[in-house]
Amino acid sequence: MLQGLTGLHLVIILGIVLLLFGATKLPALAKGLGQSINIFKKEMDSDDRKKPTTPDVTDTTSYGATAQQAAPVQQPVVNPGPSVPPNNDSRAQ
Repeated sequence: MLQGLTGLHLVIILGIVLLLFGATKLPALAKGLGQSINIFKKEMDSDDRKKPTTPDVTDTTSYGATAQQAAPVQQPVVNPGPSVPPNNDSRAQ
């Protein structure tokens, strides 16, 4: 992405930044940029530490029960609908 960037290009970019922000605001701009980069790095490091590693089969504290301790899966209850009493009418036979 930045392979064709030479020293002359950097000087031109710095000149444009100097014109846009002025010499008095550049130190505050650089300080704010540095602080933002530090905060970003700290957050990236904390995210890396929060990711779990591969679960250990004997470790039940962070992943719940192991396969041997898992509760049995309950089958769904099927509602057969309303029960209909048998027709005792002798003429129907």
